Amino acid sequence: MTELWNWRIDRARPVEVYPALAEALGRVVMPLAVADPARLPAYAVVCDVWQAPGEFATVVDCYGVPEQLSEHAGIAALARILGRNCLLRDDTLDASRHLLVAPDGTVRPVHFDVRDTDDGEVLSRQRLCTLADPGCRGWSQCHRSRWAPDTIAPALAAA
Repeated sequence: MTELWNWRIDRARPVEVYPALAEALGRVVMPLAVADPARLPAYAVVCDVWQAPGEFATVVDCYGVPEQLSEHAGIAALARILGRNCLLRDDTLDASRHLLVAPDGTVRPVHFDVRDTDDGEVLSRQRLCTLADPGCRGWSQCHRSRWAPDTIAPALAAA
């Protein structure tokens, strides 16, 4: 249980995220603030959910997720249950690039302007990762990803 997942949700209150997360993952979800490692069930997932500034301001960190759980399937289920778009980092290590997961399970790469503040990372100005954008053409990191520019993966393709 060494996995760490970091997601963002579009306009969700933390109080509604915990039960939705438990349903999406099929596990007990314990808030980080009250989780006692000595009394934690083996199948529990510890999560921290908070509000940050900017777009996709609800931030979710899941700690100790069992390896047999698929991150893409988990976030797709969460997006469906909440009826909200969700974000996760893509595989390029480009801080501006994320994967947008829609409530219908569709996944597509997007970019944001990213600014670090005392309150955390602020995302703004969402735009699609597309060959029409000069920053996504040629030698960009976008082409090193499983999710190339203009990729749209239908539901369940991400799992």
